[in-house]
Amino acid sequence: MTPIPLAPEARDRLYAACANAITEAGEARESLFLARLALLLFEQVGDEARCRQALADALDQLPLPSLSASLSSSPETTT
Repeated sequence: MTPIPLAPEARDRLYAACANAITEAGEARESLFLARLALLLFEQVGDEARCRQALADALDQLPLPSLSASLSSSPETTT
């Protein structure tokens, strides 16, 4: 079964929803949330080989966090 690709607009909406959910989970539970999300999505896919390929694809050329991402997670200081 060939997966149906998401429309770019749907992908953008889901990316934003995922980012918001990660923020809502909080830094202390971020890894747990992502692992739980992955397991739920694996169940939806229902194909171990495709899930393993998605894991490999996610790791492939994974960038380092950008400066803007690391700054947004640090508390702001005022002078």
